[in-house]
Amino acid sequence: MFGLFADHLWRSTLFALAVWLVRLALRRNRPQVRYALWLAASVKFLVPFAAVVAVTQRAGSLLRAPIAPSPLAVVVDTWDAIGRPFSTSSSVASTPSAIGASWLSIVLLAAWLIGASAILVIWIARWRRVAAAGRAASPVQQGRELDMLRRLEQITSVRRPIALVSSDASFEPGMFGIWKPVLLWPRTITAQLDDRHVESILAHEVMHVCRRDNLAAAMHMIVQALFWFHPLVWWIGARLVDERERACDQEVVRLGSDPRVYAESILKTCELYVESPLACVSGVTGSDLKKRIEQIMKNDPGAMLTAWRKLLLAAAAGAAIAVPIAVGVVSSPRARAQSAPADTIGPAFAVASVTANRSDDSKQYPWTIGPDGRFAVKNIRLRNVIVAAYRLQGGRLWQGPQWLGVDRFDIEAKADGNPSSDQILSMVRRLLADRFDLIVHRETRQLPIYAMVLARSDGALGPRLTLSACSGKAAAPPPGPYLATELPPIMCGGAASRPGSLTARWLTMEELADHGLSPIMGRPVRDRTGLAGHFDLDATWTPDSRPPGPQAFGVGPTTFTALEEQLGLRLLPETGPVEGLVIDRAEKP
Repeated sequence: MFGLFADHLWRSTLFALAVWLVRLALRRNRPQVRYALWLAASVKFLVPFAAVVAVTQRAGSLLRAPIAPSPLAVVVDTWDAIGRPFSTSSSVASTPSAIGASWLSIVLLAAWLIGASAILVIWIARWRRVAAAGRAASPVQQGRELDMLRRLEQITSVRRPIALVSSDASFEPGMFGIWKPVLLWPRTITAQLDDRHVESILAHEVMHVCRRDNLAAAMHMIVQALFWFHPLVWWIGARLVDERERACDQEVVRLGSDPRVYAESILKTCELYVESPLACVSGVTGSDLKKRIEQIMKNDPGAMLTAWRKLLLAAAAGAAIAVPIAVGVVSSPRARAQSAPADTIGPAFAVASVTANRSDDSKQYPWTIGPDGRFAVKNIRLRNVIVAAYRLQGGRLWQGPQWLGVDRFDIEAKADGNPSSDQILSMVRRLLADRFDLIVHRETRQLPIYAMVLARSDGALGPRLTLSACSGKAAAPPPGPYLATELPPIMCGGAASRPGSLTARWLTMEELADHGLSPIMGRPVRDRTGLAGHFDLDATWTPDSRPPGPQAFGVGPTTFTALEEQLGLRLLPETGPVEGLVIDRAEKP
């Protein structure tokens, strides 16, 4: 979760820096253009790049062919994955580093909540102050201010009349509200300013309504509350206020106000009243007053966009939109399926039957995958079938509907001829695509893993890890069936595990890490021992006493102790690339 958040944060930061570079090229142009750029940088913090990619991926999957070939199958040079007794649980051992990372996550989340809550409380209090002033104000039904306001509305094509209320508060004139803005007008300002000054201030506030500045400011306040810890967010907020006030100043002068009179009205307002307490209550005195007055007196409307600057803006906007869409389309299931080799999914079975098992039977039945082309499973969750069909090491399945790991099925199928086990598994993948509308793709992510190293400085192995007495891998395990509480005899080249035990014959260290320890530990284990050759091992430990759950194989502190004392191996937590299977689509038959 924090990885996704950090990824979104740095992408949004990079986008804001790109906006700053484009803004440098447009510094002599109209402030409206620069304001739009900063607003885009603010909105980017609310739109995760990953969300756009996911939407386009989904759109791509909806346009796929009825049966899309699934990418790649992995061949494992040990027992057939379909017959291996290892669990596909996703347990995570309670190591000190894991506990420390968990506490760090809790602390960071608590700090974020405290900061966001504090900012929201402050803003709500300020909003209530302005709202209270608005409730205490008196509606203006007639007078020169109302007449000027209605005339400016006609000139600027404001469709909905702006409510004008007279307030005794010390706030400057300002637009309060987003959908139905109300102009809070200080009661005493009428006696301080003449008609020209009043009209210029009213024109400024009307321009805020035309531009919907309160809505944009409220959106950025949400960004500031969510990313309060990021200095760039507050800096963007200051740039938004700066450019919006300059944009309104230019429009007021363009409407006919004398620059000197307009500047005087702003300065007199600053002398008499306090600035609006919220960015989403647009006033007249915001931003750097010295620079604003200089720009007003210069009466420089800014250069119009030249052809190449328009091209620059169009290219930047196109890249911001097209890049996540292109990533989503390219990585969509259909795009991957079209580029996948044709032999990743085999032909269909000659006969196949898939039925939902709604019994209360908790018995685990043996799988059948035979040289006669027969494939059969009973009372099995579809998740396990997918893991076996794709020879997925560690059972890493990502996304997908919840029922994959809940609903159970009986599947019986028969192929013509005498196909190999690899060919039958490819047919199973075809069956999954046909009957369950399954679409998947491989994906590599940076996730927690374990590095398997030698525990002893002298490189000595534990008493229960020895060079193998086998001369090679056995052809196949002896035929079953076996009860759920039984395990088939361990043949050379095979392994078996139950809660609190691990036994293997004629396995390399790499195979031990990938196929022996990874399913037990609930995360990938990488061999870093540097040992060559084949080994036999018998390890036992006290299963974890917690209720059945993610720790299905009883992984706990005693597991790590047993590996060190009995096998002479140690597991060190680290982060590394992990390949898994992403479920893009799955439907009940």
